[in-house]
Amino acid sequence: MMKPTNLIILVLFYSRHGATRQLAELIAQGVESVPGCDARLRTVPAVSTVAEATAPEVPLDGAPYVELDDLQECAGLALGSPTRFGNMAAAMKYFWDGTASEWLAGSLSGKPACVFTSTGSLHGGQESTLLSMMIPLFHHGMLVMGLPYTHAELMTTSTGGSPYGATHWSGIAGDKAISEDEKRLAIALGRRLAENALKLAGA
Repeated sequence: MMKPTNLIILVLFYSRHGATRQLAELIAQGVESVPGCDARLRTVPAVSTVAEATAPEVPLDGAPYVELDDLQECAGLALGSPTRFGNMAAAMKYFWDGTASEWLAGSLSGKPACVFTSTGSLHGGQESTLLSMMIPLFHHGMLVMGLPYTHAELMTTSTGGSPYGATHWSGIAGDKAISEDEKRLAIALGRRLAENALKLAGA
């Protein structure tokens, strides 16, 4: 149960086939392993080149859509997207393009952040996607962190996992399960984000 005194860590993601959502849930698990922190899972609606196409105001299932209030209320942010040609998905970019008011207000300035992604191919742009997601976070004044090599899985993984953030190799058909290395690194990333949010909040 969420306590009103706990810090809110926003886990914001876009997921088309479910792999990025699974990573988000593991990061949330890591966040909630830290006493004093609660994870808030949020997503963004898909975008379309057809202006008349609309999504329901409330998702049919899964996490609710993110609102600007979520950025104001969070003490830290984990941002996740599948890769689209080595970049974040258009749906996630569209959301960040609409956050000028929060940028002007400094709503995210000084808060810690991390990023995560999933790709269909092993070398499908995981690191460039993570780096692309960091850019708007830097502009918002966030303190962006990755995973240190004190996590041995970074040296031994044959699936996903990166010092820039948690990753998953889902396979071309999207049928590869989250590996043990990927799982441990995602949970560790969530835990690291929450621990640093507590330190920055002076708790």
